[in-house]
Amino acid sequence: MKAFVSWSGGKETSLACYRAMQDQDIKVAYLLNMVSEDGRHSRSHGVSSALLRTQADAMGIPIIQRKTTWENYEGVFKKAVSELKKEGIKIGIFGDIDLREHRDWIERVCGETDIQPLLPLWGKDRERLLKEFIRTGFEALVVAAKADLLGREWLGRRIDEEFIKDLKKLGNVDLCGEKGEYHTLAIYGPLFKKRIEITKSKKVLKKNHWFLEILKWKLKEQRF
Repeated sequence: MKAFVSWSGGKETSLACYRAMQDQDIKVAYLLNMVSEDGRHSRSHGVSSALLRTQADAMGIPIIQRKTTWENYEGVFKKAVSELKKEGIKIGIFGDIDLREHRDWIERVCGETDIQPLLPLWGKDRERLLKEFIRTGFEALVVAAKADLLGREWLGRRIDEEFIKDLKKLGNVDLCGEKGEYHTLAIYGPLFKKRIEITKSKKVLKKNHWFLEILKWKLKEQRF
């Protein structure tokens, strides 16, 4: 069955997509990404919408981006899903782990659009998910963080074993950043045909959040 992934560009959505694709009956046909009303950044993580299009190119999966505000988010999302249904889409894949209000929203919206929701990471142990992400060959960078929890030095850090150890030492941050403590951008992994190489960036503080503003990047062919 054909599916779309509710796409943020980060580690959970990437791992959820990868897990779903292990089922040979599921074909991920589209990434669905909601962007700001000016179309410049993703609505969820503040990542450049152009960079997310590059990410989709690196994966070889078409991305659909829709402009939205938080106020009309649901309506725009449902309209996009309804359009995808005309392409034969029957499943929606989501990377949520255990926030009940998120799952309730997903199940309601999918029910109203006659789409089957699939949450491959739901209820799984956070540390095990991070280690699975690393073990399967994914690479991701921290691109946003709450300034009262994580300093600017966390921006640009790779999700690796050392990252997990350092995060655990803090004790007050969800290991997967499930409550928005930090966000990531996947730059390579088993979903990717090419690696995203960041060539220019800067660290910016906005509204008590640190952001890694990625200014330039390129795709790099991988040779094995």
